[in-house]
Amino acid sequence: MTAHLRERPKIAVRPDPGPCPVIETARLILRPHKLSDADAVAESLADYQVSRMLSRVPVPYHRQDAHDWLVRQASGLIAGWTLAITTGDDVHIGCVGIELMHGQWHLGYWLNRYYWNRGYASEAAHAAVDRFFRRMPGTVLHSGVFADNAGSLKLQKKLGFEITGCSQVYALARNGMVSHIETSITASGLRKP
Repeated sequence: MTAHLRERPKIAVRPDPGPCPVIETARLILRPHKLSDADAVAESLADYQVSRMLSRVPVPYHRQDAHDWLVRQASGLIAGWTLAITTGDDVHIGCVGIELMHGQWHLGYWLNRYYWNRGYASEAAHAAVDRFFRRMPGTVLHSGVFADNAGSLKLQKKLGFEITGCSQVYALARNGMVSHIETSITASGLRKP
């Protein structure tokens, strides 16, 4: 036998976490978005208190913007998951997503302002990150917050994210550069909120 025939076969590394799951928590159901979510998405992101903390959301934000975004999410061309955060009776209250950007996996999330300060964002983010790490345990997951978003930074620290740096990011809603605190986490660092 020659040397090249005795080599072990290479194990394929999963390039993505697979199809967008449905995840149930104590109070929430995270599910793939539907086009019928456009009104709820538009209502949430038209609120400047929400959109100002996101880098890619225009102001003003209209139903057509939500529809266009939902079509892109459903296209299958974006690597990762975009999960609607819903209550048990399927009321859309926000979004948590894990997306491949610039060769790295990134967590993002937002919540309708009327559902803030109830623990829904940490419950949804933890559930999505936990499921992601079960499918891709060796991955480093990145995220971050604008420097003036103390609540989101507190949520990430509670989950186990660690600060890795600071940069300037263009925020479409603010029409300018904003200080951005960069964070990351591995599967072993994830904590239940």
